[in-house]
Amino acid sequence: MPATQQLIDTFSTEHLHADLKGRSVRGVLLTVISQGAQFLMQSISTVVLARLLTPTDFGLVAMVTIITGLAQGFADLGLSEATVQRQEITHHQVSNLFWINVAIGLTLMMATAASAPVLAWFYREPRLKDITLLVSLTFLIGGLRVQHYALLQRQMRFVAMAIRDVGAYAVAVPVAIAMAWRGAGYWAIVALPLMLSFTATVLSWLMVRWIPSLPRRGAKVGSLVAFGGNVAASYFMLTLNRSADTVLIGRYWGASPLGLYSRAYNLLMLPVRQLHAPLGTVTIPAFSRLQNDPERFARYFLRTINLMTWISAPVFGFLFVAAEPVIGLVLGPQWREAAPVFQILVVSALGQLLFGSTLWMFISRGQSGRLLKLTLITSPAFIASYLIGLPFGIKGVALTGSLVLLAMLPWIMKYTFRGTHLTLRRLGRGMLYPTSLCVAGIFLAELALRLMSPRSMPSQLLVVALGFGTVYSLSALIPSVREEALSLRELFSQLRLLPQSVQET
Repeated sequence: MPATQQLIDTFSTEHLHADLKGRSVRGVLLTVISQGAQFLMQSISTVVLARLLTPTDFGLVAMVTIITGLAQGFADLGLSEATVQRQEITHHQVSNLFWINVAIGLTLMMATAASAPVLAWFYREPRLKDITLLVSLTFLIGGLRVQHYALLQRQMRFVAMAIRDVGAYAVAVPVAIAMAWRGAGYWAIVALPLMLSFTATVLSWLMVRWIPSLPRRGAKVGSLVAFGGNVAASYFMLTLNRSADTVLIGRYWGASPLGLYSRAYNLLMLPVRQLHAPLGTVTIPAFSRLQNDPERFARYFLRTINLMTWISAPVFGFLFVAAEPVIGLVLGPQWREAAPVFQILVVSALGQLLFGSTLWMFISRGQSGRLLKLTLITSPAFIASYLIGLPFGIKGVALTGSLVLLAMLPWIMKYTFRGTHLTLRRLGRGMLYPTSLCVAGIFLAELALRLMSPRSMPSQLLVVALGFGTVYSLSALIPSVREEALSLRELFSQLRLLPQSVQET
C-alpha cells in the first residue's frame, strides 16, 4: 500500500458510518471477550499475590500509586480523546500531539522521581523512595503509546485492541507471580503495571504501523490541546476523588489498614472495569460519529445503559450478599477484615458506572469544558465525605463516600443530559427492570442464607447464586421483562456479522 494511502486509511473514519450499529455491537462483544480474558488473568494475579504477599506489601505500593495516580490524569493531557473525537484530523496534527505526550511523560517521570524523598517523609516510610523511582517510568512509557492507542480506538479496530490488551496481561501476570514466588515481596506488585504498560506500548506500535513525523509549525493543534486540557483536568479531579480516600487512610491509619481497604476496592473494581472499559472503548468513537443526530444519540446511550445495568446489577447484588465468602475464597482468611468494607463499597458500584458514563457523553459531544465544571463541583463533596468518615476507620470512609455518590447522582445525570434528548425519566425506565430484579434477588438470597445457615463458604455462595437464579428465572413470566430481554437478544443478532470484523486487524 502506498504511504500516502496508508496515512489516509489511518486517519479517515468515513467507512465507519456504513455499519456503525453493527460495528459497535460486535465491538462490545469483542471487547467483552477481551475483558473477560483480562479479568481471568487479573483474578489469578489477585488470588496468587494475595496469598504470597502481605497487606503491608500492598499498602506500601498503594501509598505511591495513589499519589502518582493523580499525575496519571494529566499523563496524556486528554489528547487521546481529542484524536478519537475529532471528525477530521491529519498526520501532522497527530504527530505534534505525539511529541507533546512524550514531553509530558518525560516531565512527569522526572517530577515523580524528584518527589520520592517527599513521599517517604510524608508517610514516614523510607522504602517508598525506591518504589517511587521505579514507578515513575510508567509516565514515559505511557507518553510513547497515547496516540497509537487513540488511532486504534478512532478506527474502531477492536480485534487489534483485544489482542494487544490480552497479550500485555499474558506477559505481565506470569512475571509478577514469578517474582512474588521467588520472594521479591512488594516489587512483584510494582512490576505488574510496568510490564503491562511496556508490552502494550510495543504491541500498539506494531499494530498501528504509524511513525510520527518531527514536530511541525502550522499544524493547528491549538483547539485539540484546549479540548484535551479540559479532559485532562477533569481526569485529574476524578482521580483525586478516587485517591483522596486512600491517601487519607494511609496517612491517618497506616499501611496495613490501607492494604485491607485497597484490596477491597480493587477487587470490586475488577468487575466495574471489565464492564466500563469495553463500553467506553466502543461508545466514545460511536457516539462521536452521532453527535449531530441528538435523538439517535439518546437512543444509543439508553440502550448502552440498559445493557450495562442488565449485566452489572445481578453481579453487584450477588457480591453484596456474598461479600464475606467472596473475600475469604478469593483473597484468603487473612483478608477477612476487608469483607465489610467490600460490602459497603458494592452499594455504590452501579452508581460509579453511571457516573463514568458521563465521560462518554461529554467527550463524544466535544463538551470537555462542561465535564471539567462537573468534576470541579463534585470533587469537594467527595473529599469532604472521606474526611467525615475517616475517624470511624476504613468502614466509615467507605460508607460516607458511597452515600454521597448516590445522593449526588440524580443531579449529576440531570446536568449531563442538558442539551440532549435524554431525561431522568427515560433513564429510569431503562434501568427499572434490572435494578428491581437485583433488589428482589438480594432479599431472597439474604432470606435463604438466614433460613439455611450454610457453614462452608462454597455452600454460602451456592445458596446466594440459587436465590438470584430463582428470581431471574421467575422474571421470565413477566411479559414486559421478557419483552425487554428479547430486545437485547435482537441487539446481539448483529453478531452474525462478527467474522467480518476480523478484517479490522
